[in-house]
Amino acid sequence: MTLCRSALLALPIVALCATFLDFSNAGTPARADDSSPEALGLQIAEEARARAEGFGNFTARQSMILRNKQGQESRRQLRFKVLEVQDDGDKSIFVFDEPRDVKGTALLIHAHRQGDDEQWLYLPALKRVKRISSANRSGSFMGSEFAYEDLSTQEVEKYTHRYLRDEPCGDLACTVSERVPVGKGSGYSRQLVWHDRDELRVWKVEYYDRKDAHLKTLTLSGYERYLDRYWQAGEMAMVNHLTGKSTDLSWSDFEFGTDLDDRDFTRTGLKRVR
Repeated sequence: MTLCRSALLALPIVALCATFLDFSNAGTPARADDSSPEALGLQIAEEARARAEGFGNFTARQSMILRNKQGQESRRQLRFKVLEVQDDGDKSIFVFDEPRDVKGTALLIHAHRQGDDEQWLYLPALKRVKRISSANRSGSFMGSEFAYEDLSTQEVEKYTHRYLRDEPCGDLACTVSERVPVGKGSGYSRQLVWHDRDELRVWKVEYYDRKDAHLKTLTLSGYERYLDRYWQAGEMAMVNHLTGKSTDLSWSDFEFGTDLDDRDFTRTGLKRVR
């Protein structure tokens, strides 16, 4: 789940043909007789993406709390910018403002629907931009429980999808689907994703490592709707079940329709990010 489109879901329903899911009623998704679990899983993923499209760009602030197994905490403040790219993955930037030892550190992501995403990390202490290789994207982002690959748009084309079941999630009815990375560079063997049936918001993601052990769980909460259309989670909590560590992200100060353009998301411009 990316940290931008993973929770941004447009409200209007896209017209669905007879073979697609019917989310108007609770219970097992409606399906044609020849609809396989794989077809249903893909339909859920594609509809969720369709609802998230069209926002253009936005900026926001993030508060990050890193917590170790003993419960000791460290806090960071970040800014986030994202630019929607038609028919491809989004461009985004994370910029650290606090604490002082990481201030100015910035991560630039060019996500893609096909092929590997491009990621660059600017380290102000070294005054250099470091490219994050595909082999290193399962590594921790700045000591958090979010991996570099968690921060990119989770594009539909980069996974195979399979509908598993319906089950309650809190007061809502959710579908549970499995997605398996197509590429070889992922640190995960598979992920389970919970979408609510009414709005297709993501409420939980379970991550399984390459040995198929349950590695991490991401839970999302505090959804609010922006521009009378887009849903965004206010809180995201990632728990690592193997280490006992966790990272909480709180989102605030959303601004849509800013004056961002491609020039704000270049590798050479990373050193000038303020």
